[in-house]
Amino acid sequence: MRLEPPASQRVVQSSEFRVGFTGAEANAAVLLANLGVPTRVASKVPASPVGQACVNFLRRYGVDTSTIVRGGERLGIFFVETGAAQRASTVIYDRAHSSFATSAAEDYDWATILDGARWLHFSGTAPALGESVRGALREGLQTARERGITVSCDLNYRARMWSPAQAHDEMTRLAPLIDVLFGNEEDAATVFGIRAEGSDVTKGELPVESYQKVAERLMDTFGFGVVATSLRSSVSASHNRWAGMMSSRDGHFVSRTYDITPIVDRVGGGDSFAGGLIFGLMRDDAPQDCVEFAAAASCLKHSIPGDLDLVSEDEVRALVGGDGSGRVRR
Repeated sequence: MRLEPPASQRVVQSSEFRVGFTGAEANAAVLLANLGVPTRVASKVPASPVGQACVNFLRRYGVDTSTIVRGGERLGIFFVETGAAQRASTVIYDRAHSSFATSAAEDYDWATILDGARWLHFSGTAPALGESVRGALREGLQTARERGITVSCDLNYRARMWSPAQAHDEMTRLAPLIDVLFGNEEDAATVFGIRAEGSDVTKGELPVESYQKVAERLMDTFGFGVVATSLRSSVSASHNRWAGMMSSRDGHFVSRTYDITPIVDRVGGGDSFAGGLIFGLMRDDAPQDCVEFAAAASCLKHSIPGDLDLVSEDEVRALVGGDGSGRVRR
């Protein structure tokens, strides 16, 4: 559950919070549902009105929630302070003893969860929660592999959730079961020890050639079929430049760069990039078309409050086609 003070306030000063329900995988699922792809979420929420509110929230956007199980103590919470100008956005986690964090392999019937599925997507925040979740995830990935289902992972390394050593050990173990990897330059360096030479995100230095070499090393070392990353250059919390890159055995593909200002909410931008790329890959679109669509979808996410990218395929394709004027549509 996301709690956010209004109007870029700090947590310490606010007397009210906006409520939303989110998660990296759920964010990608909602975008895909908006784009017409049937989606299903596997998770665990408490058997309480709060848990039901979370389920109802996902249902509202067309996500199948039939494989969400009930039980446990509470729903995990995080607070978001939306930054502005030179003050960065801040996330404060309160996830200890949540229903999902304490879930285990026996909570998930992967045969049912993956029935009819073509794609399974997860993020690194799931195994970061602890060994019981890791065990459940391993079973899911193994079942997907046995059924020929494509598996994608967004590394999403979070220093407040686990150490680099823990992340390295677990993600290296899971790597043989992953087909498509999402992760920025910091994720690759922290989790796999593979660095983009000459990059400095604080100075806006994003050498694409270095990222391409990182992608090649990841594919050669772990056998990933596709490696994709967002390319974010932050002028300030309110002004970013944004693009995407996708690498495969067919080569490297880089999207156009979007100058995003002012940013309404950047949280969920990476999840929408993942969802947009999955959409193109599932359709077998040309690689350049895939990365252009993903970058445009995630660019539009920056204009929407909350974590969800509530856009249509037509809106994304209009931006891909060059219509970024923001003029009223009638």
